[in-house]
Amino acid sequence: MSHSDPDRSSAASGLGQGDDPPSFLITIDTEGDNLWARPDVVTTENSRFLPRFQKLCESWGFKPTYLVDYDMARSDPFVEFGKDVLRRKEAEIGMHNHAWNTPPLGQLTDDDNAHHPYLIEYPKSALRDKVALMTELLGESFGVAIRSHRAGRWAFNGVYARALIANGYRVDCSVTPHISWQAYKGDPNGNGGSDYREFPERPYFLDPEDVSRSGQSSLLEVPMTIMSCPFKLVNRIRERSGERSMRRRVLDRFFPPITWFRPKTDNLDRMLAVLSWAARQKHDYVEFMLHSSELMPGGSPSFPGEAEIEKLYENLNVLFETAAASFRGATLSEYYEEFRTGVKT
Repeated sequence: MSHSDPDRSSAASGLGQGDDPPSFLITIDTEGDNLWARPDVVTTENSRFLPRFQKLCESWGFKPTYLVDYDMARSDPFVEFGKDVLRRKEAEIGMHNHAWNTPPLGQLTDDDNAHHPYLIEYPKSALRDKVALMTELLGESFGVAIRSHRAGRWAFNGVYARALIANGYRVDCSVTPHISWQAYKGDPNGNGGSDYREFPERPYFLDPEDVSRSGQSSLLEVPMTIMSCPFKLVNRIRERSGERSMRRRVLDRFFPPITWFRPKTDNLDRMLAVLSWAARQKHDYVEFMLHSSELMPGGSPSFPGEAEIEKLYENLNVLFETAAASFRGATLSEYYEEFRTGVKT
């Protein structure tokens, strides 16, 4: 797209003059290769593909937050990479907990590796122990206090929130507004994942008794940026259409009911629309997410080869260039300080 493209110019001009620029938060679920395939042995080759992404972020003034799981925390290439970006103050290391292979181990199902049960399905003591171990491991590996977090498979509740608070966390980004994960099983005999359809879109210090509402805790929830379809007429027609009808499929194709701020090979226009929407709605941040393995050819179903990776980077360069016109880069912890104090650093 050219610099005069309407979507890009509207995103750049959506803020009033004199307003503090909103934050551009880049969150990377930093984990093993192609976990969607449920591998018996987890590899971490994607750690070698992160420097290219980091270089792109830095070229536009953005600072990723790498939310790291157990396998990547023990990956020598990633630890070396992480120490470098921390030393240069160009990124943050946070925690991402995959319960099924994070010690202390204990089988919840007949095959945890196949089912990928949610951490919130484990006994409370196991949940607390896994959070504490990961916090200690990451702190020792990188020599910093770990303050930011995203739950594995987006599963979060009050027990989890209290465990994070007890371990010194300041910010969580597990909430996905407008989305329910209940249809996605962890434990085959469980209730599925978290239902976030009634959760806020905006950040809030959460109440551990009910993580969907504001409270007096020290833990800031920074929900994932997910835009619901803004066209009321389209939504009414969609509601009156059968789920499998041709009309519903056409509407969903051209007017998606929700749009995540996460890239695919063919959704650049939608990503730019999210930037424009966030500016119009006066959001003080947008939160981008990607898995580290999606930066490696064959590391995910979404980007199976070199061509898809190159298309991803082509789109990311346009997206980041557009965002840099009116957003400022921040890690999750930097955003926490901005939110808490009301002062942009």
